[in-house]
Amino acid sequence: EDLVHILALGGQHDDRHAGLFADAQAHIDAIELGQHDVQKNEIIAAGKELLERFFAVGGGIIRDLVLGITPPAVFRDPGYAVLAAGTAVVLCIPGVRRYLTRHRKRYDRALLLMDTVGLASFTVVGIQTAYGVSPSFSPFLLVFVGVVTGVGGGVLRDVLAGDMPGIFVRQFYASAAVIGAVVCVLLWTVSGSFAAMTFGMLVIILLRLAAEHYNWRLYRPEK
Repeated sequence: EDLVHILALGGQHDDRHAGLFADAQAHIDAIELGQHDVQKNEIIAAGKELLERFFAVGGGIIRDLVLGITPPAVFRDPGYAVLAAGTAVVLCIPGVRRYLTRHRKRYDRALLLMDTVGLASFTVVGIQTAYGVSPSFSPFLLVFVGVVTGVGGGVLRDVLAGDMPGIFVRQFYASAAVIGAVVCVLLWTVSGSFAAMTFGMLVIILLRLAAEHYNWRLYRPEK
């Protein structure tokens, strides 16, 4: 229901509804990151929660600063910040983590699906936000803002955790966001915001899932 509402918002640049939808995806995905980092980097629970915050809202903060929206939306909506913090606290409870991960294969599939839908929704909402600020922005800026919104939080999270940002090593992740963002921008003035965001999301989701299924890999130059 929240996702349908996001797509129906059109030119508005307040992405609270996008945050409500994407926050659940972001934090469930962050469970895996948290378990990995606690073991590898010995990050304490408070630090893990901070990493999850950056994953959930980091891309939106970067987007708003690029577009000149100050303060960023996440700081203007305390209700969303409380919701995000509460979600992180619940998912830090060991019993909740064990329940979610007891069927590993199903958990991994659900994680992939929610991560993919989250990437798609963040990307198109970033473009929607840019159009809400100014319809005269160049296509390059619109695509850039969309991709930054989609992957920016993960980059900040990985940097803070001392890891190589996932978009540099994960197969067909940022590339899917770029292609979907281009589709969304090209369709925006032709078919309207709803159709553009819907098709942009579908392109990202299909490319990500197909890349995982067929093990698509981007070219890596030889050392």
